[in-house]
Amino acid sequence: MAIHSLDILFRPTRAWQAIANDADSAAKTLLTHTAPSALVPAASWYYGVTQVGWSFGHSAVQKIAPSSAATICALFYLAMIGGVVFLGYMVHWMAATYGAARSSFARGVAVVSFTATPFFLAGFLGLHPSLWVDLGVGVLVALHCIYLLYAGVPIVMGVAPERGFLFASAVIAIALVGVVASMGGTAILWDFGAEPVYTD
Repeated sequence: MAIHSLDILFRPTRAWQAIANDADSAAKTLLTHTAPSALVPAASWYYGVTQVGWSFGHSAVQKIAPSSAATICALFYLAMIGGVVFLGYMVHWMAATYGAARSSFARGVAVVSFTATPFFLAGFLGLHPSLWVDLGVGVLVALHCIYLLYAGVPIVMGVAPERGFLFASAVIAIALVGVVASMGGTAILWDFGAEPVYTD
């Protein structure tokens, strides 16, 4: 799985072909790729917001208390894994609609998990939070993830390229709905005590 993670960045077509041949277990993908990869942004942001902090313009540097950051980053970690599982299931669920020759929950999870590899690696930016750098790199990472999804869906799911485009577009639409839902969930969790507590 680690080899697939590197190949997906530099040789995506080759990587997707290997992943298609190896996507036999959702648990394997989650344990060997998703769970360790999701630790990168969660741990990096924990360090960044507690030890480095951030500021807007000439304002004072703001940091989050370690206990508060630990709760938020743990929930962030679980949300990333939960998001991969949910989207993986949706990929499998929609597969019949687009005439997928090879469909399983494991393949759905593999498509989503490896598509998210650039997002996971970009989590290293959290070590030194910077709004404009994070936004700029975030846009580039999102575009690369979209490219990987469009390239991977036809190969892993066994879909004709023209149907694969529509299939991947549907996955993106569901992912966007998931992002909005997670924002609402974040607001609800803040009401239950998971809001950030800033240090002086």
